[in-house]
Amino acid sequence: MRRPASWRKGLVLALVVVGGIGGTLWFAPSGEYLLLPDEAKPVEPLVAIEGEDEATVDAAGSGIYMVDILVRKANLLERLFPGLHEGATLVPADVLNPVGVSEQQRRQSSRLDMTRSQQIAATVALRTLGYEVDAVPVGAEISLVLPDSPAARAELQPGDVIVRARDRDVRTPQDLRDALADLEPGAEVTITVEREGETAVHTVATEAAEDDPERAVIGVLVQQAADIDLPVEIEIDAGSIGGPSAGLAFALHIVDELGSDVDRGRTVVATGEILLDGSVGAIGGIRQKVIGARRAEADVFVVPEDNAEEARKYADGLRVVPVETFDEALSALGAAPATS
Repeated sequence: MRRPASWRKGLVLALVVVGGIGGTLWFAPSGEYLLLPDEAKPVEPLVAIEGEDEATVDAAGSGIYMVDILVRKANLLERLFPGLHEGATLVPADVLNPVGVSEQQRRQSSRLDMTRSQQIAATVALRTLGYEVDAVPVGAEISLVLPDSPAARAELQPGDVIVRARDRDVRTPQDLRDALADLEPGAEVTITVEREGETAVHTVATEAAEDDPERAVIGVLVQQAADIDLPVEIEIDAGSIGGPSAGLAFALHIVDELGSDVDRGRTVVATGEILLDGSVGAIGGIRQKVIGARRAEADVFVVPEDNAEEARKYADGLRVVPVETFDEALSALGAAPATS
């Protein structure tokens, strides 16, 4: 039996309306962001090391890999149905970019973190191989100043290095946190800052941290500042990738090139912030990074101890190796650290 032409016209109209709504939702921004998995990438093309064996070629797919996450604005359809993408996490804009911080400022901060993490990764790797490396912690480098914060009103800037606080030497970010620890929000603190070879003293008010109303902060994100003189020329070009989480992968690759065979024919994906003392710090976006490692068909995924429990939730058979130090990472991969 043939259906009436009016029925067919109604169906076509309904499809057009639904398609139009879907198209509108797809192209309309939502004001929120999506964190998405990005497939793990080999480190080798990003790193040039003086003295590395150019003739050594890893088996196809083997080597040390780093993994990042993709961050982009979500459209209205993705906001309503974030499950459209595997491993997607929807986050409010003010979580990713604190109020008043532009996306450009966030990316600049992320690039500063990446640059410093590369130098520290090289230092840790070379020391492990027995090289004498001059690397002296010299302060807490500001990577981001939050708008309308006490630090912003005191005209502190990204790249400034805090070297004293409350008449105490600051050599590490932890030194700065310790100096502020017993202050009540609202109290003032005297801070000495180095900028382009010049030293300046600032009196900066404090305010309550958003996550802890009893903790005093000045409104900056900081990272380790250090004077580093590498005995081996190492150049790392990570392109637009930012943040400190590739430090562990870079350090493993340097040891793989100059010392022990770290990957041993495997696809080894690693993530973690590496510190000057060789400890491995927690990172963000672990859910997306596990999925990225799986998509690269990794044999093993090395992660900071603090991220291991969550990583295992999404591992789906992928071997997850938790570590607290760089030496632990080498030992777990069967490449015992070579110390002088």
